[in-house]
Amino acid sequence: MNDSNDSTNQRLAGQVAVVTGGARGIGLGIAQRLAAEGCKVVVWDVATQALDGSGFTPAFATQVDVASRASVEAAVAATVAAVGPIAILVNNAGVNGPVMPVWDYPDDAWDKVLAIDLTGVFYCCRAVVPQMRERGWGRIVNVASIAGKEGMPGIAAYSAAKAGVIGFTKAFAKELTDSGVTVNAIAPVITETDLFKEMTAQHIASAKAKIPMGRFLQIPEIAAMVAFIASPECSFTTGFTFDLSGGRATY
Repeated sequence: MNDSNDSTNQRLAGQVAVVTGGARGIGLGIAQRLAAEGCKVVVWDVATQALDGSGFTPAFATQVDVASRASVEAAVAATVAAVGPIAILVNNAGVNGPVMPVWDYPDDAWDKVLAIDLTGVFYCCRAVVPQMRERGWGRIVNVASIAGKEGMPGIAAYSAAKAGVIGFTKAFAKELTDSGVTVNAIAPVITETDLFKEMTAQHIASAKAKIPMGRFLQIPEIAAMVAFIASPECSFTTGFTFDLSGGRATY
């Protein structure tokens, strides 16, 4: 997906939008779509050099480890200084972790997945929300997963972290109902990205077989959903998890 706005409008013109893990894959697609809708997009990523050759130039980019509170807080300060107050936060950064049963799952892998995929969401939300509350408007979109709803064998840490993101989204949203800030999540099914490198062929085939539409989710489809949730048009929905499941999710 390019960053043209042929099929979009400027409904988010001038808004500063942070996308974590925005240098590649799903995050890059989201960043491009938000830019097409007029956002000043800021990319927080542990490897911002991945933007080189992507064809996308954000308004600002900085290296961030979302699992580090200090790193996140430094990124907030740098972002505000560079482009202004943050109006939209998309918590996309994540890792899949190894595919193996719980009885073989390494402690360090469990800790890493939970730290990035769940605690990172907490750190980013906590650091950004004060300025949203002060301004009386904000949009937070947390990227969860169908694995957080159903649980996927072989990726217990990822499933647990994404379930945590869904629960956190519900609780945090209820704390902000009178603030003008909404907090929602998305629960995509498997999408063909660099995370495939961390998965076995059997795991990928099994996940695809569960999708009634019989295909993988596409990055532009995720980006379109996020752009809507982040827009003023999504004004009366908060604490909700939007599915992108090709018919798989039934609740």
